[in-house]
Amino acid sequence: MTHVLDRPVKQAPPVPAAKRTARRRALLEWIAVHSLGVAAALFFTLPFVFVFLTSLMSDSQALSRDLVPHTWEWGNYRQVFATPGFLTWWKNTLIYAGLGTVLSVASSVPVAYALAKFRFRGRSLSLMLVISMMMLPPQVVIIPMYLFWAKQLDLSGTLWPLIIPMAFGDAFSIFLLRQFLMTIPNEYVDAAKVDGCGDLRTLLRVIVPMAKPGIAAVALFQFFYAWNDYFGPQIYASENPGAWTLSYGLESFKGAHHTDWNLTMAATVLVMAPVILVFFFAQKAFVEGVTLTGVKG
Repeated sequence: MTHVLDRPVKQAPPVPAAKRTARRRALLEWIAVHSLGVAAALFFTLPFVFVFLTSLMSDSQALSRDLVPHTWEWGNYRQVFATPGFLTWWKNTLIYAGLGTVLSVASSVPVAYALAKFRFRGRSLSLMLVISMMMLPPQVVIIPMYLFWAKQLDLSGTLWPLIIPMAFGDAFSIFLLRQFLMTIPNEYVDAAKVDGCGDLRTLLRVIVPMAKPGIAAVALFQFFYAWNDYFGPQIYASENPGAWTLSYGLESFKGAHHTDWNLTMAATVLVMAPVILVFFFAQKAFVEGVTLTGVKG
């Protein structure tokens, strides 16, 4: 037993100098080839890392030059959730973004299908009108729209003036879906009609399953827009704190905690986290849908 314990341990043979040189050269080549990508990744990632680390600092350390928390204050997130109204802002934002996305996609798909696959007089003019609506800033029509929703329908102080219009289509969603549907061969539509399918059944049974990447891209665009929308809730819901969304409520939270940067950053992380998670899990369909929209005009 003593001889077994005293037996020297075999060491791994040293790596030859040629192999070390080859590995170092391969690493330097990879850095040189991907240097722009690495720099861009750091440029976009470091601000999120800074916000996350600051959100876990104490009150005094958040005002210092330190970059890494001395103690990880996870209670900051619990304190943010305990802020009166924060959960209400979450609920309102989910309703606005979720319901608005569903209505926008459901109303935009049939219009995009008609512009992509139907042949009718005024088709080009209709497409030009859709494109022109994309170029019209919302600030141009905000006064008459506000008077209509607030004075005529008495819906000020709610999110309905922002949700209801999404049930009538979105110009950007229609254009993006139309471009994607143009990549689907017309032979599929003709085969469905030969089998006895009407236009609506062809859309639901043939076009929609084949257009899932484009629909996913449009849905994500619309969800991100509604989730981050600040202008709309400021105009229509600012007078009623019970109808505030996260984007507008975060401004109020920042004003109430203007010296508590750790809490402000924690609230910011909670606002950004759902968007980042949604994009992380749906990025494949999102990238595919956006890429294929430019294949055929």
